[in-house]
Amino acid sequence: MSSSKKRGNIYLSGAGPSAWHEEYPVAKGKRQSPVDINTNKTKFDPKLAADPLTIRFSDSCCQSIVNTGISFQVTSNGAGCELSGGPLDSTYQFAQFHAHWGAYLKTTGSEHTVDGVSYPAELHLVHWNTKYDDFKDAVDKPDGLAVIAVFFKRGKEHPGFGKIQDLFSKIPAKGAKVNIDFEFNPGLLMPPDSENYWTYLGSLTTPPLYESVTWIVMKEPLEVSVEQIAILRTLLWETPNGVSQMYNNFRPPVPLRDRVIRASFGGRSAAGAMMVAVPAWAWGAVVVGLGAVTYTLSNMSL
Repeated sequence: MSSSKKRGNIYLSGAGPSAWHEEYPVAKGKRQSPVDINTNKTKFDPKLAADPLTIRFSDSCCQSIVNTGISFQVTSNGAGCELSGGPLDSTYQFAQFHAHWGAYLKTTGSEHTVDGVSYPAELHLVHWNTKYDDFKDAVDKPDGLAVIAVFFKRGKEHPGFGKIQDLFSKIPAKGAKVNIDFEFNPGLLMPPDSENYWTYLGSLTTPPLYESVTWIVMKEPLEVSVEQIAILRTLLWETPNGVSQMYNNFRPPVPLRDRVIRASFGGRSAAGAMMVAVPAWAWGAVVVGLGAVTYTLSNMSL
């Protein structure tokens, strides 16, 4: 999705997010992302529990990884990967995942914030609405995309994410791309508690900023090590002073305006009461039929 004008690094001073409206007036639109999630103002929606979010990933869907010049991007062929239910009226197919992150040992990096608090990084798993012909056809439609956002927090090493980061040394600079010649299930990058989430109508967080995204922001962050967050910064991007480490590739929160952020949790219902009673070992089942999410990992190898 390239611009009609020749652009430099879209995140750097002078060309950064605060200036995007000069070329993309929609940057000041009524449905822009990311936003701050004020938990005192979110609204529990029992309909999200009545029609559980269903997430399906497979081992064979990830095809390649590329340095886009503003992040890494793992591209999927969509095989066996679908998203439906919850806030969605259609079935969405998985297309790619990428991330946004901040500077070394800083608390900023995520695009969404919760009660004004940032995380060091945020992962986006991008899906497109299959009622359209393909991703390109869907990307600018009001219901064209659905994106699952997962916060990263510092903690213990995450083996699943490590498999992807092992490829970073092969894609150091913009345009570098390699095939993924091993099985990788993107479901490994979902937090253990995936039934609790916030959702709202928003936009792409990079130009052209189409207002086409149904956001599904996971409440529970994914734990990764300090070293793994640091490895994100080994990717390189272009600056006016030459090639440099990639970081601060995020858009700060924009006004929510008159939108409402709905939550899949926070109220008491029969399903919710039953979900609380489920023992911890039971969440390892392939499909959890109660609660706010049905989560399927097809042929997942750990």
